[in-house]
Amino acid sequence: MEFHHISVLLSESIEALAIRPEGIYVDGTLGGGGHSYEICRRLTTGRLIGIDQDSNAICAAKEHLAPFLDKVTFVNDNFSHVETILDQLGIEKVDGFLLDIGVSSYQLDTAERGFSYMQDAPLDMRMDERRDFSAYDVVNTYSEEELARVIYEYGEERWAKRIAQFIVQARAQTPIQTTFELVEIIKKAVPKGARKDGPHPAKRTFQAIRIEVNGELEILERTIDAMTKHLNVGGRLAIITFHSLEDRIVKNAFRKQENPCTCPPEFPVCVCGKVPLAKVMTRKPILPSAEELEQNHRARSAKLRVLERI
Repeated sequence: MEFHHISVLLSESIEALAIRPEGIYVDGTLGGGGHSYEICRRLTTGRLIGIDQDSNAICAAKEHLAPFLDKVTFVNDNFSHVETILDQLGIEKVDGFLLDIGVSSYQLDTAERGFSYMQDAPLDMRMDERRDFSAYDVVNTYSEEELARVIYEYGEERWAKRIAQFIVQARAQTPIQTTFELVEIIKKAVPKGARKDGPHPAKRTFQAIRIEVNGELEILERTIDAMTKHLNVGGRLAIITFHSLEDRIVKNAFRKQENPCTCPPEFPVCVCGKVPLAKVMTRKPILPSAEELEQNHRARSAKLRVLERI
């Protein structure tokens, strides 16, 4: 299947980066290269480092960014390794980082990747197909308590305990192999009345399992710390999130960069010695326009937050 992904909050994120023509920029979630294309168009002597753990994304981006190949370095890795990547490239500081967190349209629409509850496929959900650990392992090996925790914490699913119970009961008969098998179990677990309103009954559970498989939330806060440290003064970090857990982590991590003081509030002056590294440019997140929402329904939960190094 051709790699297709509509870049969310495209003009807003490019504007937020305040691109310098001679600057160095890192797109940590390269995808099909939509955001990167617009970054490259604004570079003269500058450089783009495009990182993605999905090898299909790297291949697609190389095609899409063909006019700018002399300005781009492609890296097939997870953005959480950004410090090692920059060190290997001999780069100490950059002028901007962009992260578009979450699953791409291509990954959702490619049935065999197992991300979608709307298409039948083996339980997979790995963004990096080189890894051994998949959704099958979470669903078939986690204890009932572990499953309930993952589904509740990462999916914010009120029926997490009941869904975990039904999963464990079903797999005791035979392993759960496919997305549709899991969807049917979830539908049985969620009471009929609760299925009338709101999103698809499997949406939150699939989100939770995907986050667990790829360790998405665990790496986000420490990556923000690393990226802020590697920004030039005036450089910016722009992050697009798609659900409240991610957005909360970004918001709190940005606040900590702006106000890292750990002194008790009753202290009259700061004695911890921690100084701000950055300032938050977005007190409230930037949201998609009505026009964008009309063109791309998957943008409806997107939020953009921006941090600037001082």
